[in-house]
Amino acid sequence: MTPSLSPAIGMALAAAILFGASTPLAKIMLGQTGPWMLAGLLYLGAGLGLAAVRLSRSLWRRVPVEAPLRRADSGWLAAVVLSGGIAGPLLLMLGLQYSTGAEAALLLNLESVLTLGIAWLVFRENVDIRIGVGAAAIVVGAALLSWSTPSGGPGPGAALIAAACLCWAIDNNLSRRLSAADPLQIAMIKGLVAGSINFGLALLAGDRLPVASSVAASLVIGLFGYGISLVLFMLSLRHLGTARTGAYFSLAPFIGALLAVLFMQEPLSWRLVVAGLLMGIGLYLHLAERHSHAHRHEPAEHEHGHVHDAHHQHAHAPDDPPGEPHVHVHRHDAIAHAHPHFPDIHHRHDHMHG
Repeated sequence: MTPSLSPAIGMALAAAILFGASTPLAKIMLGQTGPWMLAGLLYLGAGLGLAAVRLSRSLWRRVPVEAPLRRADSGWLAAVVLSGGIAGPLLLMLGLQYSTGAEAALLLNLESVLTLGIAWLVFRENVDIRIGVGAAAIVVGAALLSWSTPSGGPGPGAALIAAACLCWAIDNNLSRRLSAADPLQIAMIKGLVAGSINFGLALLAGDRLPVASSVAASLVIGLFGYGISLVLFMLSLRHLGTARTGAYFSLAPFIGALLAVLFMQEPLSWRLVVAGLLMGIGLYLHLAERHSHAHRHEPAEHEHGHVHDAHHQHAHAPDDPPGEPHVHVHRHDAIAHAHPHFPDIHHRHDHMHG
């Protein structure tokens, strides 16, 4: 199957739709609860809902198909929870107080650009000129939205949302280290820990718990917009790499902006239209990328859910689980071949540039 038909792309886009829809909905909920309290409730909804899903999955399926988190993952997981689960959503909720739902949704495109930049500059993930030009179009569109105050500078809402995007970009790149493990377990822990901390801090700061209907709505928005969306995002990271997953995920702001205009009677300004066109061009360039060349896989040993495809032709020990997909520690021998691919967990190799 070619990358353009990869199910991982569908998962990334589904994650984007769920997260994009959650932004204008969170804007509505801010009229009924404080930003710190809402950040806690959203992630608690994700954690509690995914805990219920994980429990039902364990009762239904006796043989696990995903690798569990190991002790060596604890440091990466803690950093992910701090940056993406605690700081990111709090900054977004604060920024939403000073921005319209549509503008905030489009400004969230900065997350994909910052994710790509960190993946390229820090983690040396391959980024070609098409992806770079697309990222530039997204940056220009985001700048057009953020430069909106009479003094000619970015408003406080834009700055706070940009800071949230940076937190999530760091989170996305660190999550790459965990992408071979069970995404449901990762998202559940992230939701429960981050949600509990923000919820507790909100209570200590004097925030009051909103009415029951608002609590329930916030929990449901969190389950779909942050919980299920994160699970799909983590699965995409495994197969597409950080930069490409972030690129596909940049559809999210368009979904949020469209919903804000259609259902929240927010104005369709010229800045919104031009910024949307620029970001649409950037997204198209990301989606149209094709990457194929001769490459070599070095010997490696790791653990993740898999089927016996071209990259998983290995012998089994007597105690390895039967059936497919399954999970066990396995070894990859050295192999050299050429085919279309993304920088997934099996294709994180160096590139030669002439």
